[in-house]
Amino acid sequence: LSIVGISFTSTNKEISVNNPSFHHSSSSLLLSTAGEEKYTGNNKSMTGGLIDGKAIAKTIREEIKASVDTLKQNNNKTPGLAVILVGARRDSQTYVRMKKRACEECGIMSFGFDYPDTVTQEKLESKIKELNNDDSVHGILVQLPLPGHIDQNAVLNLVNKEKDVDGLHPLNAASLSSTATHVGVEKINWSDFNAVPFHIPCTPQGCIELLDRSGIELKGKNAVVIGRSNLVGIPVAMLLMHRDATVTIVHSKTVNTSDIVKQADIVIAAVGRAHMVKADWLKPGCVVIDVGINSVDDASKKNGYRLVGDVDFQNAKEVAALITPVPGGVGPMTIAMLMRNTLNSFKRS
Repeated sequence: LSIVGISFTSTNKEISVNNPSFHHSSSSLLLSTAGEEKYTGNNKSMTGGLIDGKAIAKTIREEIKASVDTLKQNNNKTPGLAVILVGARRDSQTYVRMKKRACEECGIMSFGFDYPDTVTQEKLESKIKELNNDDSVHGILVQLPLPGHIDQNAVLNLVNKEKDVDGLHPLNAASLSSTATHVGVEKINWSDFNAVPFHIPCTPQGCIELLDRSGIELKGKNAVVIGRSNLVGIPVAMLLMHRDATVTIVHSKTVNTSDIVKQADIVIAAVGRAHMVKADWLKPGCVVIDVGINSVDDASKKNGYRLVGDVDFQNAKEVAALITPVPGGVGPMTIAMLMRNTLNSFKRS
């Protein structure tokens, strides 16, 4: 892990990374080329390939539904997800609708609890305590952000860590950040999120899943994470390190950011600034995961704006071997990982 010029490799041995060519196995490979046709290949390197987050997320939801159906047949029980929404923000309402729709598609029971933005801290905390003790609820999600008068950390910390399917509870964050590679006598298999015995935040988990299902080898690669938020930057850096990548985090105070990014085999941009990452920042043949979702003015659109990522996509796709589009890249994966966390919580209950 490297922050502000201090570097540590994720193993005790020095890793020397030459200019790698990424070989994409045919297993679970869901990519699309810069044109309209889908690309599936075996041991091929390419430029301008799109990692199709929609298609990968759809496959994962289908896998989850198959598992839920089996559980219903064998145990006559169903995973349940409770979603708490405070206020009338349109974006939050949209996200909650998408999550409920995904629950329906996966066969997961959805419980919705909507409150006005004047709700008290006590009422929210009372509901969370109630849900913590409800055996039909296996996951609890508090849609963020919360109104200013609510102590957000107190609310999130109150959620039972076993039901914290957002992976935001301090104990879940601590488990992810630990450099220990074992739980008791059993070694954690970081290549299989279903085997990790605690909840991992959905968006970082989705980023790694995109890389895995695109056949990208992480071990020994130079990975640069742009952004150091608790929601994405820090946890995705930890996940990369657990997979034996050598990780650098750059942020607003980093000097010569573009030079650092230029060394990366894998770039994960999660800073929330439209088109911040330029094509000339990128090493030819690298892989780019663009977490950002930003609105920019566009008079040609009915609503007057369009959504773009943190990466200058049109130019970057001419340099990168693989890149996620915005929208249609990381976004669908976040909700798919939420469904998987809920299923895993049910299995562990």
